[in-house]
Amino acid sequence: MISTGKHLHRRTFLRGLGATVALPLLDAMVPAFAATSAAKSAVRISFTYVPNGMAMGDWTPAAAGKNYELTPILKAFEPYRQDMLVLSGLMDHNGNALGDGGGDHARAGASFLTGAHAKKTSGKDIHVGISVDQVAAQAVGSATRFASLELGCEDSRTVGNCDSGYSCAYTNSLSWRGPSTPNPPENNPRAVFERLFGGEDITLPAEIRAKRAMDRKSILDIVLDDSKELMGKVGGSDRRKLDEYLTSVRDIETRIQNAESKGVIEVTPGFEKPIGVPFDFSDYVKLMYDLQYLAFRADLTRIATTVVGREGSLRTYNEVGVPDGHHPLSHHGNRPDWLEKMSRVNQLHARQFAYFIGKLKSTEDGDGTLLDRCLLLYGSGLSDSSRHLHENLPIVLFGRGNSSIKTGQHIVYEKPTPMANLYLTMLDKMGIQAERIGDSTGKLDQLIGV
Repeated sequence: MISTGKHLHRRTFLRGLGATVALPLLDAMVPAFAATSAAKSAVRISFTYVPNGMAMGDWTPAAAGKNYELTPILKAFEPYRQDMLVLSGLMDHNGNALGDGGGDHARAGASFLTGAHAKKTSGKDIHVGISVDQVAAQAVGSATRFASLELGCEDSRTVGNCDSGYSCAYTNSLSWRGPSTPNPPENNPRAVFERLFGGEDITLPAEIRAKRAMDRKSILDIVLDDSKELMGKVGGSDRRKLDEYLTSVRDIETRIQNAESKGVIEVTPGFEKPIGVPFDFSDYVKLMYDLQYLAFRADLTRIATTVVGREGSLRTYNEVGVPDGHHPLSHHGNRPDWLEKMSRVNQLHARQFAYFIGKLKSTEDGDGTLLDRCLLLYGSGLSDSSRHLHENLPIVLFGRGNSSIKTGQHIVYEKPTPMANLYLTMLDKMGIQAERIGDSTGKLDQLIGV
């Protein structure tokens, strides 16, 4: 970071009628001759969930330590090998039946971030536990414009029975503000964009929001005067950062508008995408990752969850030659052809997430990159989905959390270890001391003090 004589507050915004655009970290936001610790203080955490387990043979590396070989699914992360930890042996015990019979998919989603066993009900009396993202939001969420951000890439119901007597709230929501209060993810990119940058009422129906958006100017046009004035106050390095950042905002806005112009699209089997969602699934996921990237870069929030697909998802993946529904395919019974298709889906999801990691890695933030400031968990609440296993979950952690984590290795926990122990460790790296989350028994020894 270049120290300058000019000083802007970290909470500087560009404002216009009905729009507020937060800014990324600029050199001018750090006073002359000041240490860069302020730029390093904000650790961002996110949790990205992919449904229906993994083709574990194509996920798990054969060796532990630094010299492990990347598997077909993890190969997508090769450029970021030194920025990640592959974690094997973590379990979600409360995803198991524990006497409740069927419903492993619902329990997998509900317990993934809570570490708690979901009450089996399809009524209003849902109950599971507070999720780790909301523990963080309650502790540090007031420091940013939004306490947390919940994103989804698949539409779903929040009421009724979605899995063997379990409420749809369990399969739909990764984030829980309290044991009986889910945080449903927003799956419409326009609504997310308006929440982050605009003044539109996101409680209005999607059709009305879309029509209003088409009739108004670009958000950047609305804040044009403010942006011109700021460009004249900062140095050359900051002008470049601002130009890159505002170009990214405009690019996302344009992509949303292009998607909206195509209207509502029916997609089989039985899945309706809302207005503003790109027809192509990869474009859809990329857009949602871009929105999370902007939210992190502008420090609008430091906590996010993304549901790439809900548990039990029937989505098909023709773009990788898989016309089969994902959920039926996940019950592969170890058939080689089904496992190979399952692996193709898993590899697609990994490539999409690698795109997000690349954006963070290429973005300067203080004396490091935005990825250096993050702890980003990617994985699923099932391992072998054909057997509905909640042990040895497929988990990878990206980022160094401001140099608090030593990356670049595959760690294998020999004894079954609660996933919630990882969450306690992540919170610790944010400066949050939580006594317990779900069935946690303590922090992960291999990650403490490195």
